[in-house]
Amino acid sequence: MRTQRGLRQAFTLVEILIVVVILGILAAIVVPQFASATQQATSSATFDQLAKLRRAIAVYYFKNGGVYPDVTAGAGTWGALLGNNGQYLRGAPDNQWVGGANADVIVIGNSADTSFDATRGWIYDPNTGDVWAAGFDSQDQPMARP
Repeated sequence: MRTQRGLRQAFTLVEILIVVVILGILAAIVVPQFASATQQATSSATFDQLAKLRRAIAVYYFKNGGVYPDVTAGAGTWGALLGNNGQYLRGAPDNQWVGGANADVIVIGNSADTSFDATRGWIYDPNTGDVWAAGFDSQDQPMARP
């Protein structure tokens, strides 16, 4: 009786090609969903920063007898909101939807963006205390990036 100890079983070329094709199909399905998840996370992070900023302005308004904070246009210049040992904000918020060097830049304005603009991170109206995230519309929905 002979044993077949010396024989090795291996995958054939066809079996390997089938596995590679299946992995390619799965990658084509999964990778676009990760890209979408990244955009959703970025817009959610910006929306969360916007909500914190609005709460800080409201708290400041009530604690200071109906006066809105004096904010200067510029990079992260939230004035009294950043002072007082983090009573209102611990640090200048970044608009991750805009990203880059302008993510913390504040401009003085009286309405939300009407088209995507990456030259600023935030729009603040000192007369009404309204604040908007740049790159978001008046309904706080992110605009398509170019």
